[in-house]
Amino acid sequence: MRVAVIGGTAFIGRALVHQLSAAGHELLVFHRGLTSGDLPEGVEELLGDRRDLYDFRDKFREFNPDVAIDMICMTEHQAQATIDTFERVADRLVVISSQDVYRAFGRVQGFEPGPPDPVPLTEDSPLREKLFLYRDSEQEGRFEWSRDYEKVMVERVAQDEPKLPATVLRLPAVYGPGDYQHRLFGYATRIAEERPAIVLGRGLAEWRWTRGYVDNVAAAIKLAIEDDRSAGRTYNVGDPDAFTEIEWVQNIGKAVGWNGDILVVEDERFSVGLNHEQDWVADTSRIRDELGYEEPVSLLHALQHTIEWELHNPPEGYHASGHQYDAEDEAIARAKEQSKNSEG
Repeated sequence: MRVAVIGGTAFIGRALVHQLSAAGHELLVFHRGLTSGDLPEGVEELLGDRRDLYDFRDKFREFNPDVAIDMICMTEHQAQATIDTFERVADRLVVISSQDVYRAFGRVQGFEPGPPDPVPLTEDSPLREKLFLYRDSEQEGRFEWSRDYEKVMVERVAQDEPKLPATVLRLPAVYGPGDYQHRLFGYATRIAEERPAIVLGRGLAEWRWTRGYVDNVAAAIKLAIEDDRSAGRTYNVGDPDAFTEIEWVQNIGKAVGWNGDILVVEDERFSVGLNHEQDWVADTSRIRDELGYEEPVSLLHALQHTIEWELHNPPEGYHASGHQYDAEDEAIARAKEQSKNSEG
């Protein structure tokens, strides 16, 4: 199979390209040339900016892809440019979306009113009514596309073009080597620095959300690319089990042989500003039932590989000696005092 990949050199895209190449597919990766050092041998590269994607239409036509996969489609305009570029060039399109399209995500974030939506969220669960998440927020200027970021609109554009059947994959919170958000670093460094306890706010400790290991997520994307039955379908992707945060920390501990204490406190400083009454859990049975998806990497190995990478690749600007644990130390001391008083 011949596959054109838009953005395949970082994190999930890189993992996908390596899996597709290992399976023998012919690949053309379109990217800006910023992070291409470890593409597999034999992968063709096409350098350019996605703002000029249509200008490369003839190059893509020459490659003659069976499937185009857009890993970095963030706005309605970008989605339309992808459609315009690959219509009558590729037979199918796969578009990466996010589980932030669900109304439940808006309720977690506090900008969608109403009671919690039922979970797990199926592909037919209500979508957000409030669009353009980062407009008028502190995140608006984080990326060049932040103001117009909206996966709900990306999905609408992709699904409304009958001449280029599209598969939409709604991804979870993805962790693993290469994670630029360093989702597991906070727990990894606390374990490595032998903190007396990991402190969680009550709401967060009991909150559940869907996660996915990068190689497992890439395997799901690969399956959708390879299987024509995915055309016109939308799939949730993620681990089969959505753990509470306290269970998640316990699983991380098991993976690295840590048996430290987890302290749950009634303290707003550890609430991380979310509405924890709304779980953010996706039902991933459709892609398993229809396409036969299974995770190739176990949770244990996924966590072990991730923690090892996190400890060797701390976030830019992080210095262990300068990290502030004042609030945690205060909470731990208070808990010890309360325990001492109750025993007395």
